[in-house]
Amino acid sequence: MKILVSDPITEAGLAILVDADLDVVYLPEADSEEKNQAAENIHGWIVRSGTKVSAEAIYSAKHLMVIGRAGVGIDNIDIDAATRKGVVVMNTPDVNTISAAEHTIAMMLALSRNIHTGHSDLEKGKWNRHQLLGTELKNKTLGVVGLGKIGRQVQKRCQSFGMQILGYDPYVSQDQFSENEVKIVDLDILTATADYITVHVPVTDNTRNLFNYERLKQMKNTARIINVARGGIINEKDLAKVLNENKIAGAAIDVFESEPIDGTHPLVGLSNIVLTPHLGASTKEAKEGVSRAICTQVRNYLIHEKLNNAVNMRLSDLSILKEMQPYLDLSVLLGQLQAQLVDGPIHDVFLRCSGSMEDTRPILLAFLKGLLNTRVPERINYINAEAIAKDLGLNLQITYTNTDTNYTNLISTIVCVNGQKQQLDGSIFDQSRLRLVNVNGYEMEVKPHGTMLFIENRDMPGVIGHVGSFLGAENINIAAYLLSRAAEDGSAFSVVRVDSQLSKDQLTDLAEIEHIESIKQIHVAK
Repeated sequence: MKILVSDPITEAGLAILVDADLDVVYLPEADSEEKNQAAENIHGWIVRSGTKVSAEAIYSAKHLMVIGRAGVGIDNIDIDAATRKGVVVMNTPDVNTISAAEHTIAMMLALSRNIHTGHSDLEKGKWNRHQLLGTELKNKTLGVVGLGKIGRQVQKRCQSFGMQILGYDPYVSQDQFSENEVKIVDLDILTATADYITVHVPVTDNTRNLFNYERLKQMKNTARIINVARGGIINEKDLAKVLNENKIAGAAIDVFESEPIDGTHPLVGLSNIVLTPHLGASTKEAKEGVSRAICTQVRNYLIHEKLNNAVNMRLSDLSILKEMQPYLDLSVLLGQLQAQLVDGPIHDVFLRCSGSMEDTRPILLAFLKGLLNTRVPERINYINAEAIAKDLGLNLQITYTNTDTNYTNLISTIVCVNGQKQQLDGSIFDQSRLRLVNVNGYEMEVKPHGTMLFIENRDMPGVIGHVGSFLGAENINIAAYLLSRAAEDGSAFSVVRVDSQLSKDQLTDLAEIEHIESIKQIHVAK
């Protein structure tokens, strides 16, 4: 398998891939066109922040299975396109934590003590000591926006400076902190109260331009703001405006909405700002850590099917799937059968699991794999199955019940097409034997494999004989004939396993036998 590494990583990271006999294409200095061309025949793609993995590149990479981001931020990767294509995206969320937290502190100190201006003046031959009056961090209030791993490391370090900490994060509560550590407040209070504000949130629809002109104006005119998270959280034009208007005391920015920036950027040349070129994770230790981590993760996924830090898959570990393998196989099989039995656009899908299968999401994904595999051109897997189902307008419902049934574990599936419902139920016998146990209310025990005829007919004498005579005349051998009867309405249902497939003409002729109401030919690989 071939791996494209399109941003710089360490020799130790590359060695992990090479030692696993993976074919590595290393193009850290290539332009985007060269990278995209190289990606057309790869199975894995490792990037840092310097490569933009677009939807076009993802769809052009026909064999791509995994994208590994050496770092935390994934805004340079089209996650929706990767998910739709069935490509797992993974990152290394913990490795950069200390480097990003320490760079945040460095930016705060440089800004507070005018280090950047003092250095620049000295290089110009100026000694402006008395004009560069700084401020201490002690007894100041720090507002931390986003109390994830990095935000909490910043908080701990700033406590050692004697700062009071305010925190805002919609996903945490005061119960998780003592008020001596962090006081949880809403964003408006934090903005208006803090002497320093540092942001540590991802870029989403909710956080993009979170600090715009109106919010920045709410800050104290002695306050400073720092961003070592992601570009776009602070609106750069609005920040330049408030700095030029002296509405806040300063800013320190390490990340930008579009990188790299040049001399025309609105923040370049301002006197009350510290700018660094995305250095938050640029330490020897972090680079080594993310290189080793992402190469190990990509290798493990491609070779051992182990999954770590996937950002577009709800299952945390593929080992979960292996533990459930018989039930997943059954669910895939039920999906394959349903796909062959129903005609037309599917509107609704209902699954009910009973017994010990409380983790129902993998069951749903496995069923969708089987159901959609022949209906769409894309490869269907556990990553994109639900996304593609939603694209097709399928309404998905899955439930779990611990109600006792005749089976230790039962998966019941209903697919609705044009107002008609098709029900198939399956179970596992002796931990490994897959059986179909119910077809539209007809109870039976069917081992689904090979070519099968699903025949519904009026329960009248002679039907079985006529079917057998027809197949014999066509030189088609019957391997098994299973019958289920519904006494209340006088109907019967048969599963006939045959040694060879019937042609369309043969199926048409068989359907014309008296009392046969419907017939479907199903094929399941052994």
